[in-house]
Amino acid sequence: MKHKKIVIAGGTGFIGQAMARYFGNDNHVIILSRQAVSSQNNNYKHPLVKAADGYNITYWRWDGEHVEKHWLQDIDGADIVINLAGKSVNCRYTERNKQQIINSRTLSTRALGEAIRQCTVPPRLWINSSSATIYRHTTDKPNDEFTGVISDAKADNMPYSFFDRLRYQYKKIKTRFREGRHSSRYKELDTDFSVQVCKHWEQAFFEQRTPFTRKIALRTAITLGQGGVMIPYCNLLKARLGGYQGDGTQMYSWIHIEDLCRMVEWCYEHNDMEGIYIAGSPNAVTNAHFMKTLRRITGHTIGLPAFAWMLEAGAALIGTETELILKSRWVYPARMLRSGFTFKYNALEHALNDIIHTLPRSKYHVFGSNRVSC
Repeated sequence: MKHKKIVIAGGTGFIGQAMARYFGNDNHVIILSRQAVSSQNNNYKHPLVKAADGYNITYWRWDGEHVEKHWLQDIDGADIVINLAGKSVNCRYTERNKQQIINSRTLSTRALGEAIRQCTVPPRLWINSSSATIYRHTTDKPNDEFTGVISDAKADNMPYSFFDRLRYQYKKIKTRFREGRHSSRYKELDTDFSVQVCKHWEQAFFEQRTPFTRKIALRTAITLGQGGVMIPYCNLLKARLGGYQGDGTQMYSWIHIEDLCRMVEWCYEHNDMEGIYIAGSPNAVTNAHFMKTLRRITGHTIGLPAFAWMLEAGAALIGTETELILKSRWVYPARMLRSGFTFKYNALEHALNDIIHTLPRSKYHVFGSNRVSC
């Protein structure tokens, strides 16, 4: 794909920057970001793709909520708009954080919809990010776009540790005492927040009326590449804690970042594609298998497991939620495969080998001639 104009909202994160590198040599990439971007900006965990490095790239500051004239001109006539905007879910699910997580996704989506409606020449394709976590926790069979089960009941989505159950029961007792068991807040405690986020996000996307712009929601699995989740995994390996998490049987659906970029290109080139697609490798593995493969490729022989109660204590300490690790996200990209798309990285070992052996040197040590360790 060449000579296209691609707008990426929320494009300063790991996935957005990988897409900027993938498309930025042969196309004009416009990044919309909530943070001001400059050569002196040190707010990012990774160096940003820059025009000075040979990429055809433009950055615009955006509040993530309103249509602004300075970037509306780039939406007009764009070939692809990709929306990745949203507050990270890697935090504690306090009431404030939960509202920010939902608002950052729905408000940015509605703003982009409004911008597209104002265009003289609307974009040909609008891709909105979603998440594979919309499907229920399952270890018996994968969820696909046709038969996958979506349930926002908390009992269908999260295997709780002992301490997490105590925290949940405490919240129920406190809310029942303060607001009553018929209150909306009390009932919300029995619903899964992550599924609710996905449902609100997709609803905000598909309710936008853009008759001249195709719309695709990508329910994305865990994306593997030079950054993102690989950073905490490398830290675990260095601390000899790279064993399985929980009981290790939860399914781990993944996709190589290059395949995700290729998927965007594929969606653009096939005009019959529209609606919901799962973006994940057809070959999911268990958490234990993933960690074992990662240890072998990086040359670590020791990897102590982290049981559920340990994860709960650690999550509270570093300000995140165990759900991000313990929920079994097992998805199968049936619609994408039926469209004819082929994955470059089908096998987990192939994907991890490519990623680990191309990490920046500050992220790894070399053992011998071909052994690499995070």
